[in-house]
Amino acid sequence: MSNKEKFIQEIESGYTHKGESIILGGAMLDGEVMTNSLVTIPLKTMNRHGLIAGATGSGKTKTLQILAEQLSAKGVPVLLMDIKGDLSGIAVESAGHPKIDERHEKIGIPFTAGASPIEFLTLSDEPGVRLRATVTEFGPVLFSKILELNETQSGIVAVVFKYCDDKNIALLDLKDMRKALQYLTSEGKEEMEAEYGRLSSASVGTIMRKIVELEQQGAEVFFGERSFDVDDLTRMDENGRGVVSILRLTDLQDKPKLFSTFMLQMLAEVYATFEEEGDSGQPKLVIFIDEAHLVFSEASKALMNQIEAIVKLIRSKGVGLFFVTQNPTDVPDDVLGQLGMKMQHALRAFTAKDRKAIKLASQNYPDSDYYDTETLLTELGIGEALVTVLNEKGIPTPLAHTMLRAPQSRMDVLTDKEIKNIVDNSALVGKYNETIDRESAYEILGGKIEQAAEAEHQEKMQKQQKKATTSRRKEKSAIEKVVSNTTTRQIGRTVARELTRGLLGVLGIKSTRRRRKKSSWF
Repeated sequence: MSNKEKFIQEIESGYTHKGESIILGGAMLDGEVMTNSLVTIPLKTMNRHGLIAGATGSGKTKTLQILAEQLSAKGVPVLLMDIKGDLSGIAVESAGHPKIDERHEKIGIPFTAGASPIEFLTLSDEPGVRLRATVTEFGPVLFSKILELNETQSGIVAVVFKYCDDKNIALLDLKDMRKALQYLTSEGKEEMEAEYGRLSSASVGTIMRKIVELEQQGAEVFFGERSFDVDDLTRMDENGRGVVSILRLTDLQDKPKLFSTFMLQMLAEVYATFEEEGDSGQPKLVIFIDEAHLVFSEASKALMNQIEAIVKLIRSKGVGLFFVTQNPTDVPDDVLGQLGMKMQHALRAFTAKDRKAIKLASQNYPDSDYYDTETLLTELGIGEALVTVLNEKGIPTPLAHTMLRAPQSRMDVLTDKEIKNIVDNSALVGKYNETIDRESAYEILGGKIEQAAEAEHQEKMQKQQKKATTSRRKEKSAIEKVVSNTTTRQIGRTVARELTRGLLGVLGIKSTRRRRKKSSWF
């Protein structure tokens, strides 16, 4: 048996499945496509997570598009986190091209154009369904981890949550949290210390600064109501196809903390909400996280531990996670070890560091008698990838150099008009895009602070008024002081006496003169 025949036999043996599967493309050997030697993924193993890696321009996005539309066609809902904004074309069928027909002829499968039902989601002012979550839904543990708080600071956050729960005060957004911290360290300080203990002002100040930092990354648009129900990610259309939800994140590339905050909350909510699925015939939801290095590069140790725990546990809820990044080394080893499917596009060796990274990347794949993996990683063409998946028994399949099928949908973005048309016809926009600002901690505790300030002001004014009244009663006027003074009285008497003498002297002179005149008449 020739080397080529052995290879074909190995591929057919490794990639033939009993249940439903997704066709990725055709296996290649020595640069030649082995027609009808198809590389496939069992649908039931798509909740075993995966990695799509490769240099910029190597075709990762198109691979993601292929997987999403094939899953949708099989009745599996998909969530795509679209950082670059180039996945919207999945909503419109491909116009076709002779090169696409040529590629599919080599692979051995016909090309059929098709579109998938989609829903645009947004964390900002981009067109689409607004995603929000309340601070209460995060809970004190997750909220503290997002803020990267130490044990003492996390304890304070837990006490604030406890106080608000006990008093039936809602924590909806970040301004609610700030107002609660402000109140419990000022007007509510005595009440807090009596029931829950003293709060360190230094630690509270640190928490405040961390919240401001999160707000500066735009998190205030994410926290609030109406909260997004993750069950809306698992919808089907009238034809039984899974809805592809595209989360547009083009304006969040420079805000990794907000991106990781959303992702972690979303995964935690999915894990807490979805029921156990066990080993079903297909996943309940598949999530693709594009530019995954933005999540891991900015994650604290506590956040990483949380991500690792969710990756390990969420599979049992029927949810598959696929991380899309440039190099496998972008993903921590503990997470990478949980990824059953790996698709590696070309890597570029421009520097010594690049060559070292390629060597490490090649070690993530099974040994092969047919490929020099380390060399092949630098020679893969656009639309080609090294693939290994788990078969239905959970065993890794042989490594296959694969020519990938073409997307059935448009390999370009939608126009603004096309996006607007989809958003205008959305069944969820009316449900989630209304802003709700019901009474919460900001209004309730803010009112208490204002009342306390007003009472303090009134008390201060009353004290000042009372003091002024008392002063008027006790203190004499300037004239009274002058008149009542002993020296003043003596001087006054002397002046009065001299005035009297002067007046009497004048009167006396005038009287004498009158008498003299009168006596002269006679």
